[in-house]
Amino acid sequence: MKLQDKQFASYVVIGLINTLIHGVVFLTFHIGMGISQAYSNLCAFSVAVSFSFYANAHYTFNAKKTWSRYVRFVCFMGLLSFGVGYAGDVYLFPPLITWTVFSAISLVCGFLYSKRVIFRESSP
Repeated sequence: MKLQDKQFASYVVIGLINTLIHGVVFLTFHIGMGISQAYSNLCAFSVAVSFSFYANAHYTFNAKKTWSRYVRFVCFMGLLSFGVGYAGDVYLFPPLITWTVFSAISLVCGFLYSKRVIFRESSP
């Protein structure tokens, strides 16, 4: 198995755990507390992102964990999270659709952004 395939497999496993964390928080905020999908999605992302960043830095990319990398990762993925949540509000998507769409987009975009921008020095 090529390194990139191993990295992507690790990213997927960590992403599944992250997605579960994200989903529970999103549904709790939106359905349980009546908060909009945009803000619920952003809050859920914020809870799950630290786990994802540190786990991927350590297990997926074997990279140094720095504050600047963390901030860049959080900003990119946070904007993506808010944007998908905002679209869910505007187009009246059911919450499960918003969560599913964000999960799929963040899997692909998050991996590419992490590999090519955030952890590029550590990834051959």
